[in-house]
Amino acid sequence: MTQQTLHATALADSAAASRDIFFVSNSVDELGGITSWSHQMARLFSNRGHQVHVLGITPAPAGRRHDLGDDLPYRTTTLYDVHPPAPPSGGGVRRRVDPVDRRRRAAHAAGMRKQAEKLTDLFRAARPGAIVIVTQVWAMEWVALADTTGLTVIGMSHESYETCRRSSRYGRVQRYYKDVDRMLTLTREDADLWIRKGLDHVGAMPNPLPFFPDTPSPRRAKTVVSIGRLHEEKGVDLLLEAWALLAPDHPDWTLAIYGAGEEEQALRRQCAQLGIEASVQWRGRTDDVPAALRESCVFALSSRGEGFPLALMEAMATGVPCVAFDVAPGVREIITDGADGFLAPPGDTRQLARHLATLMGDSDLRDLMGDSARQNIQRYATDLIVDRWETLFRLLDR
Repeated sequence: MTQQTLHATALADSAAASRDIFFVSNSVDELGGITSWSHQMARLFSNRGHQVHVLGITPAPAGRRHDLGDDLPYRTTTLYDVHPPAPPSGGGVRRRVDPVDRRRRAAHAAGMRKQAEKLTDLFRAARPGAIVIVTQVWAMEWVALADTTGLTVIGMSHESYETCRRSSRYGRVQRYYKDVDRMLTLTREDADLWIRKGLDHVGAMPNPLPFFPDTPSPRRAKTVVSIGRLHEEKGVDLLLEAWALLAPDHPDWTLAIYGAGEEEQALRRQCAQLGIEASVQWRGRTDDVPAALRESCVFALSSRGEGFPLALMEAMATGVPCVAFDVAPGVREIITDGADGFLAPPGDTRQLARHLATLMGDSDLRDLMGDSARQNIQRYATDLIVDRWETLFRLLDR
């Protein structure tokens, strides 16, 4: 059966079996990759005729709100009006029996149960065959308190296994996702690592292409671009170190950094200390990523940790070759090293600089790799990924 036939069959099955699909995240409108992914998938499923409801536990933090617009073809709901106080942290026996501490814990638990009742009401009103997709394990703590009888629950981890293992989320994934109908990671390699930890219901589902522009980058502007939040995990400090190694030999090139965040002032100071201010442009947050990519000819991803980075996919779809630290299975699944981009060992700024310099010094190689990137990334085309989701839904119905 051809790919076109499979896709046509999936579309027919979808039209014949419209579902209620709930996406549950920490927030409906917080800036970041998970919000972008959730709303992209919500639109794609809505286009397939499904009834979609995007749910958030709390409002986005101040300064981190994403404007969703007024034309959403699906509902959105946020449980809390304001972010609830964090529960008291652990401690010894004395703290656990302290009456003030116990009251705070009881109040927090009661507040969670009250908000989970809202989820229960929504879930009970759903049609048979409804799906609950929980994108973050913190949100799963509320879903676990709700009544999901008769629904299929899918828990997702949008980060690599190693990144999760280094965080407090690791234990919570093992606790809260052990009884869901299916846990999904972003790559098969990460799924296998969770399976070895005893979670034998784990599968993999990659992200779909965020967009595929009709017009790729001409790759003529002598600009290396970085797009992402200015946060320690995104490793812009490492990119600046690499840029300082190569900038003197490429005085006609510019490093354009798009993004905002709590590390911006520290990064600007680092830039000044490295003496590269003249070749680095701080362009702030952008709402037009395709335009930013079309005005560049090389993309750099210097993160310390990733899942299945949308930024890489966006750059490759625009025909821009990428250089990235090999920090996660998702990175090396997207980039074929030496064919449509280059990978450097995690944190190796000298190798990152060498790869960037190779592309900056060879326009023919940029064109070859950029064209290959634009072709190869189409294996994550939206229709193909939504078809995989539809197939999973039918499998879990059995």
